[in-house]
Amino acid sequence: MPHDISLLTLALLCVTALAAGWIDAVVGGGGLLLLPALLVGLPHTPAAYVLGTNKSTAIVGTTAAAVTYVRKTPFDARTGLRIGLAAMAGSLGGAFCAAGINSAVLRPLIMAVLLAVLVFVLVRPGFGTAPAPSEPVTRARMLAAVLVAGLGIGFYDGLIGPGTGAFLIVTLAAILHMDLVASSATAKVVNVCTNIGALTMFAVQGTVLWQLGALLASFNLVGGLLGARMALKRGAGFVRGVLVVVVVALLGKLAFDQWLAG
Repeated sequence: MPHDISLLTLALLCVTALAAGWIDAVVGGGGLLLLPALLVGLPHTPAAYVLGTNKSTAIVGTTAAAVTYVRKTPFDARTGLRIGLAAMAGSLGGAFCAAGINSAVLRPLIMAVLLAVLVFVLVRPGFGTAPAPSEPVTRARMLAAVLVAGLGIGFYDGLIGPGTGAFLIVTLAAILHMDLVASSATAKVVNVCTNIGALTMFAVQGTVLWQLGALLASFNLVGGLLGARMALKRGAGFVRGVLVVVVVALLGKLAFDQWLAG
């Protein structure tokens, strides 16, 4: 646990971890909330430790959400396993490369990702609400899913991470023509694999604040369980407004820290 962290900051990080687990389970992208919050809350902590601690927190909520989805929705285990193994390999590579990232570089990257997600959500008002048509999966589509959703997004998750869940849902729905529920369930399983790969590398490199990660993970777990159950009952449309507000607020805070803070 960082010695210079205040009780107020710790409490805010716990609430953020809870909200991130909920958002990630419902629509994906909980890392868009948690990682920037860790960057803001731990300004003097090396970026590699922030990334490693974020993974130690996110893996718990994501796993809980994945189990809930798989138990209550149709799930193609073979497809999930193929993409998941590729994603694990990609995230290992991404996490290895993340050791050389510093906070000065990481903050603008997070801002770029946040801005891209914000634009996507605003120009696609039906995101997360409209089901995609179900079609047979061809070998070409499966290969594309393994390369893009597996290796590509897996590498991104290990290197940076925020938005991985949302990117997976969109990619799986677009390439494999899954409906929203199926793509969400598959995305959660793949995301667990990316988290395992990345966390393994961060652990080997010794860049995880385990005490802080364990505390935040308990809140992330509760959020993930609540979010998955709520998504299955109500759908993801109601999260869209919340996600937009959160992304705008984080963009503002990170922009202030980058260019205006002394």
